[in-house]
Amino acid sequence: MMLSTLGFFIALAVGLTGIGGGSFTVPALLLIAGLPTTAAVGTAFVFAGVLRLIAAPFYLLGRQVHGHYLWALLKGAIPGLLIGTLFLTWMSDGARAPLVVVMLGVVLAASSCVTFVQRIQNPRFAKRNPRWLPWLALPIGAQYGFSSTGAGALGSVLLLNYSELAPLRVVGTDILFGLALAVIGSAFHWSIGSIDQWTLVQLLAGGIPGVLLGCAFAQRVPVKRLKATIAVIAMLAASQLVWNGTRSFVANQASSIPAEGDRPTAPNVQIPSPALLPY
Repeated sequence: MMLSTLGFFIALAVGLTGIGGGSFTVPALLLIAGLPTTAAVGTAFVFAGVLRLIAAPFYLLGRQVHGHYLWALLKGAIPGLLIGTLFLTWMSDGARAPLVVVMLGVVLAASSCVTFVQRIQNPRFAKRNPRWLPWLALPIGAQYGFSSTGAGALGSVLLLNYSELAPLRVVGTDILFGLALAVIGSAFHWSIGSIDQWTLVQLLAGGIPGVLLGCAFAQRVPVKRLKATIAVIAMLAASQLVWNGTRSFVANQASSIPAEGDRPTAPNVQIPSPALLPY
């Protein structure tokens, strides 16, 4: 019941803003469901993919998807996704892996703050510099492959502050962007068996009605409020990532310290009495 309720609210955020599919799901599965890192990432991939698959027709029919920017983002993000996925399989048990999640949280928090500082926004950047979009999307795809987080949040923040697109069109473009990455990532995790199917079913039980409700109300949300909502949700996702990454890193460091009984003891060396020492 708890996972279904959680899935509903995550899906509601995805339907409204395109954000939250992985950024909220992975920490929840690690902290609440107690899944291993690889299983949490794989399950979040499929969950986010299903949500975006349901939401995509609403934005496509409403012509709220910018095809040119979508293709530019995918050209950089798909190679990054493959790099990040291979990095996950290589470092899934590494002590330094949580630091990458913390770094994403810091970057996401900083980039989300740009939404509230108009002086450093540049809505004409994407139109004047379209060749930069694939390179900016490369690290987004790599992070998404590594942790199943960041595609929705970072993609939305990028388009929201550095393109001329309206917020609703940013959401539609980002949902298709996340859908393409989720399909590729889900196929890989399904092939290696890193998906908890029972947890996925519980999430979708609440997630499907949640994403439908979010899509139905997305067009009724005022533009300014939608823009602020996207930024706030991204900042909440960033705080979760920093908390989860720091917690995992501290736990790894603590587990690497040997217990008192496991520490090697110095050999018992008897020091001869000064009277017995030769002169």
